[in-house]
Amino acid sequence: MNPDETAPNETMTVGRVRECVAAIRPYVPGKPAEEVAREYGVEDVLKLASNENPLGASPRAVEAIRAGLADLHVYPDGSGFHLKRAIGGHFDVRPEQVTLGNGSNDVLELVARAYLEPGVNAVFSEHAFAVYGLATQAAGAEARVVPARPADDPDMPFGADLEAMAAAVDERTRVLFLANPNNPTGTWVETAELRAMLDVLPDHVIVVLDEAYTEYVDDPAFPDGLDLLAHYPNLVVTRTFSKIYGLAALRVGFAVSDPLIASLLDRVRHPFNVNTLALRAAEAALDDHAFVVESRAVNRAGLAQWQAAAVARGWATVPSRANFITVITPFAAGRVFEALLPDGVIVRPLGGMQADGALSRALRITIGTEAQNARAIDALVRALERLTDEMAPT
Repeated sequence: MNPDETAPNETMTVGRVRECVAAIRPYVPGKPAEEVAREYGVEDVLKLASNENPLGASPRAVEAIRAGLADLHVYPDGSGFHLKRAIGGHFDVRPEQVTLGNGSNDVLELVARAYLEPGVNAVFSEHAFAVYGLATQAAGAEARVVPARPADDPDMPFGADLEAMAAAVDERTRVLFLANPNNPTGTWVETAELRAMLDVLPDHVIVVLDEAYTEYVDDPAFPDGLDLLAHYPNLVVTRTFSKIYGLAALRVGFAVSDPLIASLLDRVRHPFNVNTLALRAAEAALDDHAFVVESRAVNRAGLAQWQAAAVARGWATVPSRANFITVITPFAAGRVFEALLPDGVIVRPLGGMQADGALSRALRITIGTEAQNARAIDALVRALERLTDEMAPT
């Protein structure tokens, strides 16, 4: 199955499942490197599909994991006291404002579990993170998807239209999800437009500002959701340790919000939802400033490397401030994805195998090291040349 497709629905024959759950098309992760190696006989597979840190994990986090191996027989700290305190000190927030999750996905689902139900709706942009729709649907609520900016928008193609999102809110809206920068497009919103939307939203709407990639942005003009919390008590800011800290395998994320919201989220949080190794690694990673700085610098250089390659070869790209870039190809993204596999390069086709649609020709490519980027660029050149030859008349 193509990594951007979802599994087909199956007829439910056991028990009376909720209709909203039976209708869910489950999220399918990217193609595993091991599978590509086996299918194509490639020893060195380069996976640039899941926005992982090419430098690996924070060294301090790795040390903390080794030290924690002696306690594998002991249940985790169910309250996450030490990590909450560390997050509070690092970001200048109170520990009681922090909600810990098994990845930031878990926190997004906690919000849906606490605030969404049949008869209400959640608002989010087209081309937004897939979990927003999945969590909304699982809660039985209406997913109100707002059209994104068009592909030919001069400022932010495929970006979120915040005015339209605010206009879509009504008395039955309970949650508005917004990623900044956005996954999977890499687009973003500026401080002024974000505050303009927050100013007009009613108090009964919880605004989830998903900042999974914010550490990759080094522009002082870029909005920091944590700075906005004091002004907007209905704001929930989510972060993750999976990206710049390199702890994707451990699944640990967090939200910062008003203490009242945090206490409500804690009521629907599973006990021990973050494991001991993740708690200790995340706490150590917070102090690994050198690793964060290096990761940001490698990403900045890699984005420039990809953008230069795109300009030189006439490839259209979507502006990005995340650790990936979206390249618009002349062919259906699914075909390009498959053409890259014999070279051992895995990317993410945003349109899956679809032949039409706004992102049907878009590839999301994780930024790697300089050498990894060069390999992927060369492989993409060859893949597009092969596809062009296949399309040429005989």
